[in-house]
Amino acid sequence: MKKPEIRLKGFNGEWSKYKMSDVITDLYNGQTPSRAVNRYWNGDINWISSGDLNRGIVEKCSEKITREGQESANLKLVPKGTFVMAITGLEAAGTRGNCGILGIDTTMNQSCMALFPDKNKINTDFLFQWYRAFSEELGIRLTQGTKQQSFNASIIKEIEITLPSINEQKSIGLLLSNMDRNITATKKKIASMKQMKSASLISMFPLIGESTPRVRFKGFEGKWDKKTLNECLDISRERNTDDKFGKEDVLSVSDDFGVMNQIELLGRSYAGKSVSNYGILKQGQLVYTKSPLKSKPYGIVKENTGKTGIVSVLYAVYTAKDNTWIPYIHYYFDPAWRLNAYLRPLINKGAKNTMNISDETALTGYIMIPHDIKEQQRIASYFRNLDMQISLQEQRLEKLKQIKAACLDKMFV
Repeated sequence: MKKPEIRLKGFNGEWSKYKMSDVITDLYNGQTPSRAVNRYWNGDINWISSGDLNRGIVEKCSEKITREGQESANLKLVPKGTFVMAITGLEAAGTRGNCGILGIDTTMNQSCMALFPDKNKINTDFLFQWYRAFSEELGIRLTQGTKQQSFNASIIKEIEITLPSINEQKSIGLLLSNMDRNITATKKKIASMKQMKSASLISMFPLIGESTPRVRFKGFEGKWDKKTLNECLDISRERNTDDKFGKEDVLSVSDDFGVMNQIELLGRSYAGKSVSNYGILKQGQLVYTKSPLKSKPYGIVKENTGKTGIVSVLYAVYTAKDNTWIPYIHYYFDPAWRLNAYLRPLINKGAKNTMNISDETALTGYIMIPHDIKEQQRIASYFRNLDMQISLQEQRLEKLKQIKAACLDKMFV
């Protein structure tokens, strides 16, 4: 009857429409053993809820039940490889569209429905990907005009699905499942690299009361120096008095993205009519913002790695003294716990929770810094390369997600 907008090579012909009851052999939703009976819980049998359905392979369960608990609720053990969808609380509970392919044998609660396809008519991977493409539309359409916010067996059996040949289904399911695996692998890689960075930000700097780090690059030795930050940095008082820079050059600082053009970061300029008194922030200088964040309530410290621009007078701008490498200072203050520990003793909070700290006072705390600037550079280079790799993987992940979304939109009818 219809054809998809994007089609895999080697397949042609129209797709045919069926009811779900025509292509599945059975469907089953679970139950919950009585919560009042302690011996039904904390056993060794997996038990999942709709919240465990992560639109991927389901490897974890929310809780486990005992054999007696399974028998009390007459629960079937659903085998690995089964397609499961959320059927209750579709919108209110935030589970609309939740589904998954079981990566474990498990029992289920009443919010989950397992579908068992006729393998000669529908491929499980295809069904899973098809549901991901249409779950939102189905959830709205099938519950529209009613107070009911759930599917049941009768509703599911009446769902219409348009299918190609079983071989084309397998090819589509395999392609999209491979994309999912690439997305999952990329997410794991990013998480692993971020964990490595977090661990390195601890191990490659001296702990409190120590003068050398636990992990050090080969060729460097000796104690690090304990210095006040004003021994490392000078305040830059250069202002935009000649109006060389305009509102389009105003910079903002983000903990996630660093120093960025304000319009690019926030969507518009928040500068006043005149920016003549704004401070000039050059590439390679350090900026301290006194705007609190939840994780960094005393402000944030970042290096400007981009173009020269201007910043609000509420920001402090610093340049490096001899034998100080600005990127090292940037990474020294990257973790919230170290930055907060440095700034906390220096801050006086005002009546409206405003932070009272001068540009000069912000430099009066102590830091640990390698005496050899080459070691500072080596440390900063290590973290900068790690950040670049994380950024590249995040860009790759976003591209994979975009490709997958386009396929879900255009490879089904």
